[in-house]
Amino acid sequence: MEFFDVALRRRMTRRFDPSPIPDEALARLVAAGASAPTAGKTSGVELLVLKSPERRALFWDLASDRTWREDGQESAGVLAAPVIIVPVADPDAYVARYARPDKVSSALAGLVAGEWPVPYWIVDASFAVMLMLLAAADASLGALFFQLHAPSQTVLAGLGLPATRVTIGALAVGHPAVSTPAD
Repeated sequence: MEFFDVALRRRMTRRFDPSPIPDEALARLVAAGASAPTAGKTSGVELLVLKSPERRALFWDLASDRTWREDGQESAGVLAAPVIIVPVADPDAYVARYARPDKVSSALAGLVAGEWPVPYWIVDASFAVMLMLLAAADASLGALFFQLHAPSQTVLAGLGLPATRVTIGALAVGHPAVSTPAD
């Protein structure tokens, strides 16, 4: 597919078919996200891929409101997504990268993460998400980027990640559900 076709075709999907995504398609999607540019070639963003029903259920328990999950009207279509991808950034990796000799002349050298005028780990995580959204459209998959409805540190800790990591949200991925006339 041509780039502009992909860019113009990309939409957020809010209703997923629960059938699994082929491993090759998921691998391509994750490879696209992993290829995103990073400030100073830090590579400080990891993609946490949740495929098993147990890990996805844990994620939803941590990241969303029980009332929303149980209501079913809005949640059922999103909860059906067979894959959740959480972009996880490591601000300390950026601080360490900019402390290296080749970055000593940068205005960021020697700054702690909270002093950075632009948190590039957030920018880089956003780049990764956008590339995955485009890769999903190219593969005729649906994708939805959404905010967490719980503190990100609570969600990440519950998933076993260090307290120093941050996230900007999560990406639900799967085959779009076939619409019915009532949709």
